[in-house]
Amino acid sequence: MVDVAVIDYGMGNLRSVNQALRKVAPGANILVTGEPEVIATAGRVIFPGQGAAPDCLREIRSRHLDRVIAGVVSEGKPFLGICMGLQVLFEHSEEGDTPCLGMFSGQVKRFASGLKDARGNKLKVPHMGWNQVHHGDHALWNGIAQDARFYFVHSYFVQPREQQVVQATSDYPQPFVCAVAHGNLFAVQFHPEKSAAAGLKLLQNFINWNPV
Repeated sequence: MVDVAVIDYGMGNLRSVNQALRKVAPGANILVTGEPEVIATAGRVIFPGQGAAPDCLREIRSRHLDRVIAGVVSEGKPFLGICMGLQVLFEHSEEGDTPCLGMFSGQVKRFASGLKDARGNKLKVPHMGWNQVHHGDHALWNGIAQDARFYFVHSYFVQPREQQVVQATSDYPQPFVCAVAHGNLFAVQFHPEKSAAAGLKLLQNFINWNPV
C-alpha cells in the first residue's frame, strides 16, 4: 500500500513536495499520482495545488478527484492541503467566480489593491516571499516556533465562516488566515516544501499525525 499519495491533477511542479517528503520520511512509500484508486487506498494524502482556481477545479472534477478527496476525508485519513489545496476546500472563490469543494464554510477572497505596510510602502499582490506565521496548538505545529517564517506565493486568501477551524494567521498588512484544521483535515496557504526547517518539520509532523 502507498503510505503517502501526493495528488497530481496535471498542473504545477510536484518535484519539490516529493523531495521534501522523502527527506522527512525516507522509509515511507511515497507516490505522486493522479490515479483515483491509488489515492483512495493510500494511508495519507497531500494535495499541493497550484494554478488558478477555475483551471484547478476543472481538472479536479474532470479526473473525478473531487469524489476521491471527499472519500478520503470521510474515511478519516490524514489529509494535508497546500496553497490552492487549501483554497479549493472552501465553498467559493472570487477567482473566476468558482464554486469549490465546500469542505470548509467560507469564501476565498483576493487581496485588495493599494495595500501598504506600517511605513506606507506599497505592498505587491501576489503576496510573495517569507512571512511570519502565528499558529495555534495543533499537533502539526509541534516543534515549530511561534512566529516561524514560511514561504508564500498567493493573491487570494481564505475567509472561514467558523472561527474554530483557524489554526494560523499571517499579516499582509492585516491578519489573514493561513492555516485551517478540522478532524483529519489540515490545510495551509504557504508552501512547507519551500520553507526550510520549519516547513520540513510541519511535513514530518503530518507523516506522524494520527487524528482522533
